[in-house]
Amino acid sequence: MIPLFKVHMPASVLESVSETLLSGYIGQGPKVEEFERALVPWAGSPNVLAVITGTAALRLAMRLAGVSPGTEVITTPVTCVASNSPILEQGADIVWADVNPWTGNIDPLDVERKITQKTKAVVAVHWGGHPCDLDELMRICRKYGIMLIQDAAHAFGAVYRNRPIGALPSFSCFSFQAIKHLTTIEGGMLVCPTADSYRDGKLLRWYGIDRETSRKDLRCEEDIRIIGYKYNFNDVGAAIGLEQLKLVQGVLDRHRANAAFYSKSLMGLKQVKLLRYSADRLSSYWLYTIRVDDRDSFQEHMAKAGVMVSQVHVRNDIHTVFRPYRRNLPGADEFCARQVSIPVGWWVTDEDREKIVKAIVEWDTR
Repeated sequence: MIPLFKVHMPASVLESVSETLLSGYIGQGPKVEEFERALVPWAGSPNVLAVITGTAALRLAMRLAGVSPGTEVITTPVTCVASNSPILEQGADIVWADVNPWTGNIDPLDVERKITQKTKAVVAVHWGGHPCDLDELMRICRKYGIMLIQDAAHAFGAVYRNRPIGALPSFSCFSFQAIKHLTTIEGGMLVCPTADSYRDGKLLRWYGIDRETSRKDLRCEEDIRIIGYKYNFNDVGAAIGLEQLKLVQGVLDRHRANAAFYSKSLMGLKQVKLLRYSADRLSSYWLYTIRVDDRDSFQEHMAKAGVMVSQVHVRNDIHTVFRPYRRNLPGADEFCARQVSIPVGWWVTDEDREKIVKAIVEWDTR
């Protein structure tokens, strides 16, 4: 079976991890600082905070954006539940915006229609790693004085109009979970839009303690003026991340090469339709999603052919916890009824992708 996901973990991490485990620093220490510096070129911003998960990055971003009880956040249901649970954790209300049925990304026009006086932020998920319409979303957010929060869990290394997606003046939240392009086993990155939000985020990620001031007693913190969380990262994960960063460009290149092969080979089929991506942005292709008219039949056929396929995420608004916010979303209805992803990752060989295409064509012409 050709897997849909696979953990990228080179043996070269063993030496660095062993050194770190015996160094005396296994919590947040010098390796985390080194990892953050190494992430700056990828983020396109110096305001990089390593955190324990991508969900923690989202929660911090929402706190820094002023999301709180009595406020609203406009977001997409087409994502992992981890994108939207932080909204409810902050005590805010969810307002679902529709998506483009040919990309799975949030629709800026519907976002603007949903803005009220209670709106504090917009969450834009880059489905599969293809960047949303960020300039339009930024224009809307500036117009109404609200904050854009990018959920870039799928999109490490993605580029929007020649800029890393973390370079925009918004919060950008990345995941380094086990099966992402770059993994630290568990981990994430928050890129802040300003130096002030970066400083506040650094306090919030570790109980509100300022760990950069001098202290009379090593273990006794100075005055805490803001209550934060236990979201700090650790040196063991950072050691893994630093080694992964040496290889991640090759990982991204292979994802993109496989995606280009599919886009060329699957063009013009009858029942299989390609998503419609803009040429002014470069996807990281964590997923390669297609649309099919009879997904159950397609999934059964691909399983028999030895290829793992999946929807990956079901729309969030069907879950009981989110059901009170349900509303009519025709674009999401269309996308979610047909979307399915095929293996595209670094582990997919030339022979594998030929086999995948052959199986898809056989189903399309059955």
